[in-house]
This record gives sequence, C-alpha cells and structure tokens, in this order.
Amino acid sequence: MLSSVAGENPSKKAIYIEGKSYTYQQFLNQVDRFARALELICVHKGDRVALICPNGIEFVWSVFAISKLGAIVVPINTMLKNEEYRYILDDCSAKVLITGSKFAKEVQSLVTEVDSIERVIWIDQAPTVDASHLILEEILSDHIHPHLSASSSELDDTAVIFYTSGTTGNPKGAMISNRNLFSNLIGAQERFDLSSRDRFIVYLPMFHSFTFSIMVMLPFFLRGSLVIVPSILPFSTIIKQTLLKQVTVFMGVPDIYNALLRAKLPWYFLWFNSVRCFISGGSALSEDTLNRFKSVFKRSTMLEGYGLSECSPAVAVNPFERQKNLSVGLPLRGYEVKIVNDEMIELPIGDVGELIVRGDCVMQGYLNNPEATCETIQNGWLRSGDMAKVDEDGYIYIVDRIKDLIISKGINIYPRQIEEQMMLLPSIKLAAVIAQTDLHSGEVPIAFIELEEGFEDTTSTQIKSQLKEHLAAFKIPKTITVVESLPKTATGKVLKRVLKQQGNH
Repeated sequence: MLSSVAGENPSKKAIYIEGKSYTYQQFLNQVDRFARALELICVHKGDRVALICPNGIEFVWSVFAISKLGAIVVPINTMLKNEEYRYILDDCSAKVLITGSKFAKEVQSLVTEVDSIERVIWIDQAPTVDASHLILEEILSDHIHPHLSASSSELDDTAVIFYTSGTTGNPKGAMISNRNLFSNLIGAQERFDLSSRDRFIVYLPMFHSFTFSIMVMLPFFLRGSLVIVPSILPFSTIIKQTLLKQVTVFMGVPDIYNALLRAKLPWYFLWFNSVRCFISGGSALSEDTLNRFKSVFKRSTMLEGYGLSECSPAVAVNPFERQKNLSVGLPLRGYEVKIVNDEMIELPIGDVGELIVRGDCVMQGYLNNPEATCETIQNGWLRSGDMAKVDEDGYIYIVDRIKDLIISKGINIYPRQIEEQMMLLPSIKLAAVIAQTDLHSGEVPIAFIELEEGFEDTTSTQIKSQLKEHLAAFKIPKTITVVESLPKTATGKVLKRVLKQQGNH
C-alpha cells in the first residue's frame, strides 16, 4: 500500500505533526529502515510486537514496519499500570516492546519480568543501557539502505491484537486479521464517500481500535493525509490544527463533541473550517448534542456510527444521504446484523434484544481464550453484548449494554433513556445511571452527574422534580450523586464498572 502511493506520488504529504510534515516517500523510507532494524533483531512473521506509545510519528512508523515483516501489532492502553502491562505482554507473548521514556516507571522492569520479551525499543531515550534496550533514532540511522527479506502476508493472517477492557476479569485479546481490517476500510471509504483529497485529524489515543483503524489506517488506505496532534489538551490546539491544516474529516467521541459545543469557537473557525464530515463513535451521542451540533455546524454533516473492537471495529454508520437521530445507521457493505433473544432467535422489527453481527469484520477470536471465543462467536455470528432494535428501514438503535440493564420488580429499565432525559436539563453536563441492589425492587436506578458551570447549587431534589415531568416514577434515580468528574476511558466513555463499585459500597 505505502510503496504504491510513494511510487505514484512521492511528494504527496502523508503526515503533518507539530510543524513538521512527511511525504509518502519520506515516510516509506523510515518504515523500511525500521522494518530492517526489527528484522535484524529477529522479528519474524507471526511474532508479536507490543506498542506502549504516545500519539506520534513513531507509533505509525512502528505499525507499518511491524506489518511489513508479517509480524503482529499489539497496541496497548498507555494509561495502565505495571501489573496490567505485565498481564497483557505475558498473554500475547510479546517478543519486542516499543515504548517511550514517559512510561519508564511502569514498563522499565518488564523486560526482566516477562519471559518472552527480548528487546525494548525506546522512541526517545533509554533509562537503562544494555543490549536488550535500544534507542529508535540510533537503530534507524544504522540502516540507511535496508534490504528486507521477502515476507508475504495472507489475508487471513492476524494483523493486530486489540485488548478489550471488558466489564469483569482480565482484558481479552481480540485477534484481527488483514481481511478484517480491509473489510472495515473498504466499508468506511464507501459510507463516508472518502477520497485521496481528504485530510483527517488524529488526537484520540492511537492504541484504541476506533482510532487505529478508522483514524490512522484509513487515511493511508485512501492515499490521503493525516494531522497528528500528540495530546488532546489543550483543546484549542485541535481547533487550531483543524483550521490551519484544512482538515476535511473530523472523528471524535461524544465527550469531544460536547467540549466543542462548550468551547467559545471564534467566528472565523465556523466560517472557514474545511470539515465536511464529523464522525462520532465510541458511545452514543445524546439527542440534545446532535441537535445543537447541527445548529452550530451548518455546513458539515454529523454521522454517528457503532462498532466494537471485536469487529475491527466499525459495524454501522449513518449514510450521508439520510441520517436518523439516535440511530447508529445502517450496517457497512457486506455486514449483516440481527436482533435476537437469549436463545439467538431473531425478533420482530422494533423489538429490543441483543445485537449480533456477521461478516468479514468479525474477529478471528480471543487469543488464548477458546471458551470466551465460543461464547462470543456462535455459528459465525458475533454477540455484541449490546441491546438494540432495528426499524423498518434497517437502521440500528443501540438501547443499552446488556450488563447495564436494570430490572426493577421484573420491569426492564434502560439507563440510557434516563441519561438522555437528565442531559436535557440545563444544569447537567453529563449523567451516568447504574443499578443498585434493592431489597424490595431487586434493583433500582441511581445516578452520578457532572454539573454545568453556574449550576453548582442545584440539588438532587430539584433534578428529581424536573425528571418527574418526563419519566415514570420507577425510572427516577433513587439517589443522584454530584461528582467533579465521572471516571472515563481514554476515549471518553464513562466507566460504569467503577461507578458500580462505588455505588455498592
């Protein structure tokens, strides 16, 4: 892919980052050097190379260099601790770890603690000087004229392993093949109507499956360009780079779009930005956010989509020609979805059940975990764990996570409905509703909220009173706890399992 683009248009800009830019030819040269360096330390086809790396050019070099050898990329959450890293590196039998000095405190000891690790490559400076620790700049300068051994990758070879956090237990490694990735890229290109003229901005963590596939790999697949912003803060940098670099495709998560709406955007940004398409994933956008976004960004289209790491990750997105509020759209080309009950029997249109997915996006399985694989993939269908419904046009509506469902006196309560209603109140910035065990009802909803500026004096009694106008009494949260900040994942999704631990103590 890289070689053909560099051959056709070597001077085309591939990446912009912090005042620098790299053409496709320059980028390919560095990838080839890095691939040769990896080959010389005995990285071969099928070996696992782990990345604990910040957003940057080194992350992208690494991905392409590893793939060039037919080895497997294992991008890991950069916010974990030593013990969590050790589990993942052990589980995937990583041969090489590529990381940076900012993570030295948590990862430095891993080379001796994880038997499979033979080398650590530091993208900046090595805290330890010995044969097992290498510095990227030095090994790249040593291999100016690489001569790679031939390595052929097949469509069904594993390309990447995404570790999913899950709701309980240790993370599981979702094995994604080249076929899985390409099916996602082809489907996304078609649905978003993308071309080589498009320019993406990447500021969300690259280790996340959504960012990795749709924000990093897709621009290269299109022969387009990407603008890398190493950190999400300050947020003004993202706004500035979007404008100055004439970004046309802006991908984000609800937390980002809420921040964008709260930001005091200069008039010239609204008039002169080149964004034609905003894409949202990770978790559901509230109806209020969607409506406000449409009123502020009148020249752009907001497309909400849905996916999960086990599906490479994109499954469905709203089409340009017809978006439906609160829907995550239609399945990408070649993918099928059904709504089923506990016995995997398909339900009628409009009924709520579990969303299952079939197609080339479905992972190969969980690494070293055949039991979990069999539970998740049944007769080729992947059980998403999400409750959803489908309308007469085939549009998918995510109702809630199965594990988030609240059953009170035998009645199903969907937290998302309560959260949507709460976030329509002017005082509430963000709401998360979870179940709490109750002697009389089995379970009752309780809420944790972040308040908007200027509403710090709002009481739970006032909020409950406002909700009574819109929700049945059994849906009103029993308690409403105000917090300064809800616990979130790297992409802004609220960590309900953390709230459940707090709520049950």
